This record gives sequence, structure tokens and C-alpha cells, in this order.
Amino acid sequence: MENKTLVDKTVDKIIRYINENDLDVGMKLPNEYELSQQLDVGRSTVRESVKALASRNVLEVRQGAGTFISSKRGIATDPLGFSLIKDQDKMISDLFELRYLLEPKMAALAAKHATNEQIEKMNRLRIEIEESFYQNDKRHVELDIDFHTTIAEASGNVALFHIVPIINEAIALFNKNYDIQHLKIETIDMHKDITEAIGKHDETGALDAMTIHMANNRKQLNAIIHQKNEIGNK
Repeated sequence: MENKTLVDKTVDKIIRYINENDLDVGMKLPNEYELSQQLDVGRSTVRESVKALASRNVLEVRQGAGTFISSKRGIATDPLGFSLIKDQDKMISDLFELRYLLEPKMAALAAKHATNEQIEKMNRLRIEIEESFYQNDKRHVELDIDFHTTIAEASGNVALFHIVPIINEAIALFNKNYDIQHLKIETIDMHKDITEAIGKHDETGALDAMTIHMANNRKQLNAIIHQKNEIGNK
């Protein structure tokens, strides 16, 4: 049997504490002294355990504010080694292919299961994305990731909820490397159609709207990659 260190055991205790107390993203943990009392370990052990969980993106330590549940939900910054892939265009294209396979069904599930609060959040995010486009700032990248992650959460599928943030790396890379004005306008319209279908609990409508959204993005991306290759071959 594997022998765990005291820090490892305390890490397990903190994770159990988070689950048993239904702590969600952004919620604050007790301070170091209180946590050491509840877990029956020394403060230095708590400190090292928190550092370990922060390195795993489970917790976030904010100087002077305390320790909070990380928005990264324990997902590594680059879990699949995207940054090490030489052909970034191929990687982005493949990730969009994966999104095309997963997200339409995810939207249909969201239409079936979404709460009023989740639908309100989708509407708020899509409006903020639209404002970001017109203001020509970069907030739309993070907002778009939040929008699709909210749909994943609303789907009720735990696996999708954890996989989608990884796939959303494709969104960040797509927005970083390409700036397509007419696609932004198309995104505004499609986000509205997707949200309206989910809000009406129209599963077929949500599936169709997300399919069109994913297809448009994939088509435009492939056209850009093809154009780059044509230029490179001249």
C-alpha cells in the first residue's frame, strides 16, 4: 500500500472538505488557523497543502484576501500539451472538429436541463461579448469561453463540463491568431439564436443553432489555413 505523507493526507482532507461543504468557484475557504483546527493538523501542513492544491489549479491564493476555489476547477493550464505542438494550425483545426462533434449535442442537453439562472447568465455573456466586439477590446475572448462553459454546465453532463474548458483553448488560439470582422457579426447572431433556443427549452433548435455556429467557425478557419498554405507555397 502506498504510504502518503501528512501533506498528501491533508490535501485529501481539504478536497473532501470542499465537496462536503459544496464549495463552488470563487468561494472562500476558512483561514489557515481555522482550517488547521478543523483538519486537526498544524498550520505549516495546511500551508503546504494549500500550495499543492494551488499548483493543481484547485485553489487560488489571493494575497491579503485569502484562499478561494479556483475558476480553473483543477484543470491544468495546458493538460494536453497544446503549446508543444509544432503545427498550431492543424491543432486548432482538429480542436474545432472536436467541438463540432460535441457542442451541438451539448447545446441540446442544455436546452433540456438549463435553469433560469444559467439562461440569464448566457444572455448576459452574449450581450457582453457583443459590446466587446463593438468596443474592439479583447474581453470577448474570455467572455466567449465563459459562454460556452456555461452551456456545458447547463447540459448537466459532468464530463462535458470538465472537457469543454480544455477544448476552449481552441477559442483562445483562434481569437489570438485571427481577427475576422464578419465572423464576429455572425457570432453575435448565432449566440443569440443558441441562447433563445436554450431559453425556450427547444432541444432541436439549440442543436441546429450550435451546429451552424460550429460549422461557420470551422469553415472560416479552414479557409484561412488554406490561404496561408497557398501563400507559403508561392
